[in-house]
Amino acid sequence: MKNIVYFDLETQKSADEVGGWHRISEMKMSVGVTYSTARGDYKIYGESMVDDLINELRRADLVVGFNQIRFDYDVLHGYTPFDLRQLPSLDMLVELQKHLSHRVSLDSVATATLGVEKTAEGLQAITWFRQGKLLEIAEYCCYDVKITKLVHEYGRDHKQLFYTNRMGKKTAVPTTW
Repeated sequence: MKNIVYFDLETQKSADEVGGWHRISEMKMSVGVTYSTARGDYKIYGESMVDDLINELRRADLVVGFNQIRFDYDVLHGYTPFDLRQLPSLDMLVELQKHLSHRVSLDSVATATLGVEKTAEGLQAITWFRQGKLLEIAEYCCYDVKITKLVHEYGRDHKQLFYTNRMGKKTAVPTTW
């Protein structure tokens, strides 16, 4: 059985706090979450377990995320010399951008495709981290991983996803995974 690992993480710091988006590796992970199709369950990683998270990603047959190549992998590059971009990966944002002239959010795709919304945003997770609310971050991150999995499966099964364009219209975009 192919082990697809769905993945997301949240950070301790914002881009502004580390000096800009070119310094993503300095943002530090607060919580990372995976869902493994081989295990059939979620796994939550705190910063002290980041090596275990990286090892799980390295063992996957495919890592699926939304903006994980440009963001999540770059955060993890602050912890490892291994170039995670070498992993077999499907970054749904990258794939959608091949058909669109702009970026779309996971929330826009999930809402238009599945009728579900994200429960928070990354800046809220940073506030929770400062408040020591790691359980809230883990719940939020688990939910994002679940949405990522459902969006991926919908795109795989229906060969398209939807998003709400700037005019507020639900628009289809083809998928090839």
